[in-house]
Amino acid sequence: MAALAALVACGGPASSDSSASKDTLTAVIGYGNNQSWDPTQTASAFSMAAFTNVYEPLVTGDPITREPEAGLAAVPDDIDGDTITFELREGAKWSDGQPVTAEDVKFTYDRILDPDENVQLRAFFSGWLEDVVVTDDRSVEFRLKQPFRYALNRVETAMILPKHVFDGKWEDAAGGKTLGSGPYKVTEQAPLDHTTFVKNDQYNGDHPAQYDTLVWRSIVDAAPRVAAISGARPQAQIVDNIPPANLEQLREDGRQVEAVQGQNNVFLMFNTTKKPFDDKRVRQALHYAIDKDKVVQVALKGQGVGADSYLNPELEAYQKASTDFAYDPDKAEQLLKEAGVSDLSITLGSTNTSLVADTINVIKEGWDAIGVKTTLNAQDTKALFSKLDGGEDYQVVAASGNPQQFGNDPDLIERFYYSKSSLWSATYARFTGPDADALYEQMDKAAYAADEAAAKTENKKVLDTIADEAVLYPVVFTKLVTAWNGSRLEDIQPQGYPGINIVRAQRIDEQ
Repeated sequence: MAALAALVACGGPASSDSSASKDTLTAVIGYGNNQSWDPTQTASAFSMAAFTNVYEPLVTGDPITREPEAGLAAVPDDIDGDTITFELREGAKWSDGQPVTAEDVKFTYDRILDPDENVQLRAFFSGWLEDVVVTDDRSVEFRLKQPFRYALNRVETAMILPKHVFDGKWEDAAGGKTLGSGPYKVTEQAPLDHTTFVKNDQYNGDHPAQYDTLVWRSIVDAAPRVAAISGARPQAQIVDNIPPANLEQLREDGRQVEAVQGQNNVFLMFNTTKKPFDDKRVRQALHYAIDKDKVVQVALKGQGVGADSYLNPELEAYQKASTDFAYDPDKAEQLLKEAGVSDLSITLGSTNTSLVADTINVIKEGWDAIGVKTTLNAQDTKALFSKLDGGEDYQVVAASGNPQQFGNDPDLIERFYYSKSSLWSATYARFTGPDADALYEQMDKAAYAADEAAAKTENKKVLDTIADEAVLYPVVFTKLVTAWNGSRLEDIQPQGYPGINIVRAQRIDEQ
């Protein structure tokens, strides 16, 4: 964390009151800013939301539809062949004034495709992208293993990084160092407190900075997060991850508030090498024992839906799985009996976000009711996953996640958790062997099917298998609530995934 510490200045953020200056926007993000800031190797909600201000992919997209738009390069005309050519925006520069070059693009993608590096994004590219070749200072050619219908959507996930800053120094990126070509640059990192951005005068793209300064406060606890957007003179102008119970209060305060359904979910992940969780009947039983309607009503205050598929019902690619885990405690007990399991005791590890904390109490209630003695062990998100990275011999973990941070296509959302190289299925859940191989083979059939109809048919088999195995599977999909001060911001696009997108909002200066 040395690089992160080096960026931390003394004292607090430049402004904790959004009324202090019209040139400063204060936002509150309900997630920690102390996880990895390496764009190739993180799913941190805070970091990924911040990247939209600091970095650019070759092709970007609308935050909701993901329809491809120009980023660092123009949207290419031809994507149906064995190659795709991207030409960089003329005059694009890094925030330190150095020009963005095709070598920077190759440098970024070489890391993504390197099996030894095995970064998070590799699962999104390795099946279809063979290599990235520099053709001149401002152009690169993608050489494909096979044409891929979601190619441009995948390109949206890969933020381009400067070779002259991060070559051989990826640990600096993980630790908090950022330097990009986007409309803002980071000047201050205070872990679990705030991140400060200032306008990047080198930026020449389509979404110039509207503020001199952004102050993003990291507040994991719900009450102070809500307080920051409450009252006559709110400290913040926009806040994400608002608890559903506070919707009406904030509307009465005059805030704009919107809840959006998306892939955001609370899931259970099992250590499949730890008995009795190596038996899928046990994993299934524990899902059947959860009253998901109660989770939605009690924990989510009605702002969500129980999972009957790995995909949320708002996605175009949604199909109900053959196994939907409707609440059935009798079936749960029968499955445990069939598996020869009795007197089961579980320590349910979890993250400490408000969403998960509200959910695990209902999960425990359901498990206790079928005779499974359950102990809750909530931890800071970074602490929990540091232990998993270290190979901790856990039983079951409950956490929240949202692959929709990366995109909407079903293959991406599936491969975020399930692939041979995935930290999640392969490393954390230790799901390997013939059953895992069969799933991954079926995923390839769906991804590279000849047409959309065939892809849908093959993907139904994927969804059925993921449900049947129940290795990492959602309990509920939650609506995410964003609140903002409508007298200071307009054209906000509330997201069904964590974070906010300020770049496309419009600033309103109070009179």
